[in-house]
Amino acid sequence: MSNDGGFPTPGPDGGQQGVGGPSGGFRRGAFGVSGSGDTSGFGGLVRVEPGGAVALHSTERPYGGYFDEVTDALIEAVGQSTYDAAVQRVLVDRGEITYFVLREHLLTLVQALRDDEALRFELCSSVSGVDYLDSGGPAATSSRPRLHVVYHLTSMTYRRRIRLEVAVTAEDPHVPSVTGVYPTADWHERETWDMFGVVFDGHPALTRILMPDDWDGHPQRKDYPLGGIPVEYHDATIPPPDTRRAYR
Repeated sequence: MSNDGGFPTPGPDGGQQGVGGPSGGFRRGAFGVSGSGDTSGFGGLVRVEPGGAVALHSTERPYGGYFDEVTDALIEAVGQSTYDAAVQRVLVDRGEITYFVLREHLLTLVQALRDDEALRFELCSSVSGVDYLDSGGPAATSSRPRLHVVYHLTSMTYRRRIRLEVAVTAEDPHVPSVTGVYPTADWHERETWDMFGVVFDGHPALTRILMPDDWDGHPQRKDYPLGGIPVEYHDATIPPPDTRRAYR
């Protein structure tokens, strides 16, 4: 299934390819292997490349389910002009709705999502990061930033869930902290800073949470080196992942 709600189309070899062809951000098969006689059932899988999700168009309305009701309530809460300026695109895929939001308007949206009586998204259950550098999809550019912050919001009142996604460049990885609206985001933002180097402006104590305080770099960025890591307290070295074990 494609990430924009469309359906795969037959490829030139009789198999399936994504909408727009293989170069449009889609990959065939589970592991990118071809000509292997795969009998696992995954060979016919068509999925969007990680970087391709950023390049696809918005899902057209109606979104279905409660998604239209949430969208209308959000527009009413912040105003049409603010919504249009804040939300770059909306994607409905696999039973989830994602609003791609400009960072300048993030706090305005989350405040409305939490406080408006028709929305009542009281809980930020997760904040995480993604790096789309060299993901196999469209190349990351200044207009298609590589670093994304993903927020999962839950309405316990209405039993609904939505996602917000904010994209920034590695050169300017600043996003406003939502801890003033959602205190539960505190440690989630610290982990995203630690692993991806996203700076959450206004966070009460943005320090590392997994790595030592003096650690150099952010390990889950795609350009982070995979070489051996010295372990200070045992004088040992963890070898690179591709040399740790050989299967013969």
